[in-house]
Amino acid sequence: MAQGFPQSVLFCCDHNSIRSPMAEGIMKKFYGHRAYVQSAGVMNELEIDGFAVAVCAEIGVELQRHRVRSFDDMKEWGDDISGFDLIVSLSPASQRRALELTSSYHLEIEYWPVLDPSGLGQSREEKLAAYRQTRDMIVKKMIERFGPPTQEQESEK
Repeated sequence: MAQGFPQSVLFCCDHNSIRSPMAEGIMKKFYGHRAYVQSAGVMNELEIDGFAVAVCAEIGVELQRHRVRSFDDMKEWGDDISGFDLIVSLSPASQRRALELTSSYHLEIEYWPVLDPSGLGQSREEKLAAYRQTRDMIVKKMIERFGPPTQEQESEK
């Protein structure tokens, strides 16, 4: 764990329907209230992805009630991006947008290249395998960055 534990984290990806909600939910599950955690996307035209909900439920992370939001939604709703200690981008487009939006702020921005599982696999099982791979990549990066989970785990991988 190279850096300290942030007080607030914003995870972002392209649509806020797969990767960033996974990261938000996993972080809340693993570290509880140690940090304020949110997620956003470059765009918000999709709903939460059912495969993301399913593979996160396997490790006790509930995403069913997640509502997608974009960076623009955050601004419209009065959420100030400058209030986050750390922004973690999970896609190239979200990395570019985060850098653009924070150019005048002193914020820590990290890029975690994480597989976009949408469109991968033909069968349900192949699709679930791709989403599990994405989930597991997020878990691995999270533990590398923030240390072992501090909350009791309901289900072990």
